[in-house]
Amino acid sequence: MSNTIDFDERTAKAVEAMYLTPDVVAQRAEVIKALAPKPGEHLLDIGAGPGLLAYDLARLAGENGRVLGIDTSEPMVKMARTRCAALPQAEFEVGDAVKLAGVEGAFDAAVSTQVYEYVADMDGALKALHRVLRPGGRALILDTDWDSIVWHASDRRLMQRVLHCWDDHLADPHLPATLAVKLRRAGFTLMRMDVVPMTSLGYQPHSYAAGMMHGILGFVRANGERHGLSADEIQTWYDDQLHLAERGEFFFSLNRYMFLAVKPV
Repeated sequence: MSNTIDFDERTAKAVEAMYLTPDVVAQRAEVIKALAPKPGEHLLDIGAGPGLLAYDLARLAGENGRVLGIDTSEPMVKMARTRCAALPQAEFEVGDAVKLAGVEGAFDAAVSTQVYEYVADMDGALKALHRVLRPGGRALILDTDWDSIVWHASDRRLMQRVLHCWDDHLADPHLPATLAVKLRRAGFTLMRMDVVPMTSLGYQPHSYAAGMMHGILGFVRANGERHGLSADEIQTWYDDQLHLAERGEFFFSLNRYMFLAVKPV
């Protein structure tokens, strides 16, 4: 058993489906608004996934700009290349957030959404990020603090145990609480921090919350034993959410935190 998620072709497709939900589409709009990409800029998307954000960035950067998307998952990179095939200014490659390729000062701005919470060496990752940005370059980082979750359940203790198991797949499930300090230590100036909530009042099959239910179910089924979670308990947790949905009692809320920082001139 593994305490990580393998972003294979099947998982990549599931992630793509989640990223197409209205919740994440709205989040992408907030990210783009905060990053404010300009025509002709060179942009770096760290953890580009299926290329949805990179596609929007490439259109905004225009033919005289450049977008480089990196991801550790080859299936994700393949999906991103297919999505952006008509945009020659968008390139994708397999890469690591801690070992960013490229010359010093190569990018005007960089963005990373839901990636750094998976990175164990955050000091190394931010050092690499600082290196590839030009002086005055912008860095936008968005990650979740899983302590912010409010998720209604009939058995709150069981919900806590399931979420505690889910935390195992992350290097730091509470990264936002310390990210400002880490950014300053890496040489950045923090410009702003915003909260991006993901909230579902009522159950919708095509939603971030529904995607999380399925993702957590799969991970906890594979890893719950070491947390003392039986197969019956895991199924009970999932079925409870479906029953709450049927009764109109489903509620899910989770905060993501968006940091905009600048490399000093």
